Amino acid sequence: MTPHSVDPVELAIFQSAMHSIAEEMGAALRRTALSSNIKERRDYSCAIFDGQCRVIAMGDHMPVHLGSMPTSVQAAVAAIDFKPGDIAILNDPYAGGTHLPDITMVLPVFLPNASQPSFYVANRAHHADVGGRFAGSMGPAEEIFQEGIRIPPVRIVRDGKIDREMLDLILLNVRTPHEREGDLASQIGACRVGERRILEVAAKHGEQKLHALIDELLDYSERLVRAQLRTMPTGEFTAEDWLDDDGVTDAPIKIAVRLRLDPQSAAIHVDFAGSSPQVAGSVNAVRAITLSACFYVLRCLLKDDAPATEGILRPLTLITPAASIVDAVPPAAVAGGNVETSQRIVDVLLRALAKAIPAHIPAASAGTMSNLTIGGVDPRTGEPFTYYETAAGGMGARPGIDGISGVQTHMTNSLNTPIEALEYACPFRVRQYSYRDGSGGAGRFRGGDGLIREVELLTPARLTLLADRRHFRPYGLEGGDEGAAGAAFVVKAGEKEIELPGKCSRQLDAGDSVRLETPGGGGWGKL
Repeated sequence: MTPHSVDPVELAIFQSAMHSIAEEMGAALRRTALSSNIKERRDYSCAIFDGQCRVIAMGDHMPVHLGSMPTSVQAAVAAIDFKPGDIAILNDPYAGGTHLPDITMVLPVFLPNASQPSFYVANRAHHADVGGRFAGSMGPAEEIFQEGIRIPPVRIVRDGKIDREMLDLILLNVRTPHEREGDLASQIGACRVGERRILEVAAKHGEQKLHALIDELLDYSERLVRAQLRTMPTGEFTAEDWLDDDGVTDAPIKIAVRLRLDPQSAAIHVDFAGSSPQVAGSVNAVRAITLSACFYVLRCLLKDDAPATEGILRPLTLITPAASIVDAVPPAAVAGGNVETSQRIVDVLLRALAKAIPAHIPAASAGTMSNLTIGGVDPRTGEPFTYYETAAGGMGARPGIDGISGVQTHMTNSLNTPIEALEYACPFRVRQYSYRDGSGGAGRFRGGDGLIREVELLTPARLTLLADRRHFRPYGLEGGDEGAAGAAFVVKAGEKEIELPGKCSRQLDAGDSVRLETPGGGGWGKL
């Protein structure tokens, strides 16, 4: 059966079915997880792959997870001779992962009488602690060995049964083993939901039709991207932006990109030559993250109903200098590369595209996930706790419309932890949660405002901050002003506020508060 024999209506139904499976996997993971980071913030992603490890469907989850997950699946398949009933686990950034708190599960789906997997289902979830030097595993480390347990592709489930020895090895290396075990069990369950649903779809269509539908779906995604690229001008477009520092030194870190658009061949070449070498701190990004940012930007050029598949990347040629901030090599620390550098890579790509298609590109959004982790011993239980959250900021103004205030943008798609859930789960009291009025950049269309969030600690704890856009503010476009820079303060009872660096770790006392003020988005157009 050739791709041309696939009925368009049948293809649309198949696309929706695959997408709904990924969404159902996410719902199963969210509803059964223990940590607020997964069940409240929804810091997870699910996707479906064919037997060649080509992604054919993604849930509407975290862009930084989804664009890089194919690399994890490929690493697992290369390392493991999968049998029915197996599930792999991994988090190694240098074997397909992104940073250590993001743990990925991969389950092979065998059709009846098949000797090799016909599909793979995978999910990735950010765990609030995976050990290491800093509670929450998201601090300003100087090598990956300080960031937590590093898991290569190994089996966590064999022949349908959890490998207890492997699980115990992981749990022994984290601060909150009960919560981690619950979240890992949720990931396993979500994989099995995906497996069950795929077998139902396969029984309906038959193997030959299934392969034809997959090939046509991938080709369709490719055609959509190439059609969009044909509308763009021919030429080279460059941009650069900077990370404030790496948390070890104060030196700014450059990210530079050169886009070459070739509408005749409907191709895009992306070259990050000129970007800074990898650094001592934890803001290094592995190549999978850079590829993920490119996938996200290409997907943003398409309409909402375009399928998010491997076909989107076919027109892309990506060049990343080895041992650079956008293509780190061991033993570089990488916790912030996934959350901070990924955002700046998107900012740079959009800034370059704004020179090619200015009427379609927004100004810079907050550009930082403002990662906050707090860990200590909960006096209510006597057990360790770890809290992790990314704080929303201002969206950049868009041609024709203001930016949105207090929203997660670009490579993050998480929610906030509701105050009630936060105070129930951790020994905290939320003192303030509001918009940061006036922080959006002025312009014909104004950037969205950031947020202010102040949390009081009810017990001594270790606070760790991993944030950016303190010095290099979110840029405006077409004459719009920059958004306000971010800030963070420790508020000690009866004492003066102490401003914190963007990347730091501090021991705080009971009664101390931390206040985050997130950046606003850039403005678009002259007033």
